[in-house]
Amino acid sequence: MEPLLNAIGFAAKVASDKLGVSSAVKMCRSIMIKGLEAMVIESFTTARAYGVEDAVLASLAETFPAIDWEKQGAYFFQRVIEHGRRRAEEVREVAETVREAGLTPWSAQGTAERQAWVADLAEQGLFGTKGTKEFARSADWRTEADRILAKINRET
Repeated sequence: MEPLLNAIGFAAKVASDKLGVSSAVKMCRSIMIKGLEAMVIESFTTARAYGVEDAVLASLAETFPAIDWEKQGAYFFQRVIEHGRRRAEEVREVAETVREAGLTPWSAQGTAERQAWVADLAEQGLFGTKGTKEFARSADWRTEADRILAKINRET
């Protein structure tokens, strides 16, 4: 199958002769990637609420100097705003995979909830036109965090 797929333009490679290995890799990777997205939204928005985002970003830059946290934050916010619903569903499946391995999927469950929460806000029109996939595109994560905080403050 690999040669056929490569012949028509794919960059296929066999992960393993064992069934399920590719899926396990994707699921385990999703715990990290979707989890990082959810944690950045939660951390950065909370930091913004307390006015400590510059200190948090400085600390992250010191700990992970290869990452541009401003740029990564904006990217993560936009990815979750646009794809949060699908990501939440995927991470719910990931949680089942974690459970099947014998672990309680605390991180995966929390990630699914945060991704779904942002998707709900997007569908309500917080980031753009309600009921469409037309979202505001901000190069600054603070804009999106401020929208979230304004909504939360209106509700309290």
